[in-house]
Amino acid sequence: MVYITRKAQFSAAHRLNNPILDDKENYEIYDKCNNYWGHGHNYTIEVTICGTPNPDTGYLIDLKQLKKIINENIISKVDHKHLNFDVDFLKGKITTLENMSAIFWQQIQDKLPSGKLFKIKMWETENNSVEYFGEEFLIKSFEN
Repeated sequence: MVYITRKAQFSAAHRLNNPILDDKENYEIYDKCNNYWGHGHNYTIEVTICGTPNPDTGYLIDLKQLKKIINENIISKVDHKHLNFDVDFLKGKITTLENMSAIFWQQIQDKLPSGKLFKIKMWETENNSVEYFGEEFLIKSFEN
């Protein structure tokens, strides 16, 4: 079993807000990340797949192909966007790193020609990161 990882970056704005809570409750939970107009991050995402390399090529997956899958299904849709309003698959979701990593997993898990999606790791700052291994959890949807 081998593990192969591709890293990418994107810049985006978002607002952490739960619409069923009042302004005071949202501020207590999300603090400055609840800014009405949003705020931005330079995100980093790592996608790790695992499996057995093809004996004819030595590749588990061609990294150019993995790059294309990540770019077409995630980066091109989120880069320089407001995640709460501009990205269809994030609309109505609380755009925490935890939720985004699971939603991004859904965007690429069936697109891999070989190997199995093992992990998505995301950073929103150099000090804050999340690792997601595909175990499903509830991501509630809210009306915008």
